[in-house]
Order: sequence, then structure tokens, then C-alpha cells
Amino acid sequence: MSTQQRCDLAVIGAGIQGLTLVLHLLKKRPQWYKRIAVFEPKGRWLAQWSAQFAAQEIPHLRSPAVHHPHPDPFALRRFAEGRPDELFPPYDLPGTKLFEDFCQWAIADFALDQLLIPEAVIDLEPPTPRQKQFQLTLGNGQQWQARRVVLATNRTERQIPPWVPHISTNHPADRLCHSEAVDLRSLSLKGEKVVIIGGGLSSGHLALGAMNRQAEVTLIARRSFQEKLFDADAGWLGPKYLKGFYAETDWQKRHQMILQARNGGSLTPAMMHQLRRAERQGNITLKPYCQIQAAHWQDNHWQLHCENGEMIKGDRLWFATGTRFTIAAEPLLKKVSEQYPQATVQGLPILDQYLRWQGCDLFLMGGLAALQIGPTARNISGARMAAGDRLVPALTKASLQRIYNAVACSGISA
Repeated sequence: MSTQQRCDLAVIGAGIQGLTLVLHLLKKRPQWYKRIAVFEPKGRWLAQWSAQFAAQEIPHLRSPAVHHPHPDPFALRRFAEGRPDELFPPYDLPGTKLFEDFCQWAIADFALDQLLIPEAVIDLEPPTPRQKQFQLTLGNGQQWQARRVVLATNRTERQIPPWVPHISTNHPADRLCHSEAVDLRSLSLKGEKVVIIGGGLSSGHLALGAMNRQAEVTLIARRSFQEKLFDADAGWLGPKYLKGFYAETDWQKRHQMILQARNGGSLTPAMMHQLRRAERQGNITLKPYCQIQAAHWQDNHWQLHCENGEMIKGDRLWFATGTRFTIAAEPLLKKVSEQYPQATVQGLPILDQYLRWQGCDLFLMGGLAALQIGPTARNISGARMAAGDRLVPALTKASLQRIYNAVACSGISA
């Protein structure tokens, strides 16, 4: 049996959140290089991110060029100096290829590939009075010990309309898909009728992709199509809104502020312009304020029954209805939750101000940290706030570690 491996800091997940943390940490403490191990089953940085952008053929990011994993906010602009055509209006939104090339440059510059362990963490046991460190079990059976752990997997629960579980007719598996399971690159849709449910940006990308493959598209939303430049107002990136958010001591009210700020899915003005133009050309039917009550697979196509009595037919049914962050979606939190029960609000844990799970040195990033970071916790800007303002100070300052050991952190602080 192989010798048990050890590291000071285990980062689980090599996506945008994990990459942002490691870059910020090594910029601040280069000597930490040999103390970090990053666990990623796909074996490379940003694998899931790249796959999702490619599958939906997303041409550019929604966030401006100052939002990226590198600690220098202007690093991407400098990298793009010879590629100005890959920064899109209105706020220099980086093209997908440009952003990926930039991230790979940063990964190479910091030699981060050497930190990757190409295995999944399938079990996480928290410290005990007898065993002072976290125990990580990998997919290959290997055991690791870590003094501190950052969970950056961003696992979510897929949200689907309430009538979907009641579909009683058998149908081909590929004819009903959540947007996360749709890969446009593998589809031939000429002449097919594709029905997409959802009003967020993913629904727009899927609609354009289906139209580009000569499908007839119907896009359904339960309310009007919302136009917004960003997921949440730019005021959430600084003190304009965050000051009030951090001052709120009621966790339930914080959760409501998050929901109101994101306000469900939205489409950018540029995407809405493309969809309306396609509607005028007869390539898509936009149906706002449309509530589906039931669906049946009959005669080799879908029949969707609307509240107003209308029936919509389609060959494929795609749900771009988003996902939900909840600790229940992350199996690695099961044993931690049992040993260190954590108060939650609608599935979101009440972490301390440094995103630490109360009772042990486990830190969370991404959407699960929203009650502390705010509505943009799942976004790149949220990753920067989590890494630079919370995690790097918590991991590198000895004074904070002494506080952790002496006091159970239960209050609110910005």
C-alpha cells in the first residue's frame, strides 16, 4: 500500500474559483508553492468551464475584461493588446478564446499544472480530536491528509419546472435535456422544432445555436424577457450595494437581497437584439408570459399544454432553467455536516467572514459562499472577492489562525 500523501492546503476543484484562489495565494506567498495540492478529476485547469462554453458555442464572456482569475486586474487587457478584435462592446467583454488563452498563459506562468492531482476526491473526512487533519480519499483509492481544505467544486442542483416529473409518456432520452447536457456541436437539427424553456443567457445561446443549425425554435419564458448587461447590477461589485448587504445582520434578509439582485435569468441587450431580429425573420418564436402546465410525448414529438389553452409542439425540449446552490448538492460536505452541523438559509451555509465552515478549517468558494460574498459569489468577480479579500488573508495571516483556534466565529462582519 502506498504511503499516505500530505499537503498543507488541499484545493478541491480546478475551475475558475480554484484557479483564482491559487493565483492570488501564490502571488502573495510564492513560497507556498510546495504546500498546495489541487484535485481535479478531469486532469486540467478549467476543463468544465471550457467544455460548457464550447458546448453552447458562447462567443464571449458576460463580464468585462477586468474580471479574470489573475491577481493583477489589468493583466488581461495587456495580454489582449495585440488582439483588440477579441474584446467585445460595450465593456470590453473578452472573447472565449482570448479568455482561455489568457488563463492558460497565467497557469503556465505560475507553473500550476505541477500542482494538479488528476483524481476526484470521493470522500472528505473532517478532523477529529484524535485525527487533527482532513482525510481525503481519491477515486484511485489513494489517501491524502490536509491541514486545511478549500472546496471549489461549485456543484449545483439542476432546476426543472414542477410539471416535468409528472410526464408519464415514454420518450427518447435525448429529446428532453437540461441546458447543461446539451452539446450543440454534436447535433444535426435541420428541419426540427426545438422548444427551449427559460429566460436566461443560456437559453439565448442555445436558441442561436439551434437556429444556426436550421431548426425552428420556440423560446418560452414564464414572465417577460429581462434585459440586463450583467447577472447582477454593477453596484454589487463595490460598496454601493455591498455596504448595506454586509451591514444586514439577518441572514434571511441577506438571502432575499441575493435573490432580488439576480432576479432570475436575464438576457444581455445584445442577445435580445439578435433574438428579436431572428423573430422578425421568422426563425424563432418568442413566448413571454407562457406557463406550461403539462407535457406529453406523442406521435414522435412533444405536446406542451399552456395555461391559456394553447398547445405547442416540438421535436426536442430543452430546459435552460438554471441551477441552485445548496450544500445538499455537494456529497463531500456530508461527513463535515454530520460532525460540524452548520446553520443554513435555503441550502446556503452561514460561513464566518472568511468563508470558513464553523468548527474546522474548511473554506468554501463559489455560490455556496453567497451569504458572505453577495449575489456575484458564483461569478468571476465573486471569485476575486473571495480569494483576495477573504481566503488569502485567512490562509496566510497567523493572527487569524489564532482567532480561529480561540473563538467560535458566529457573528457577522464585512
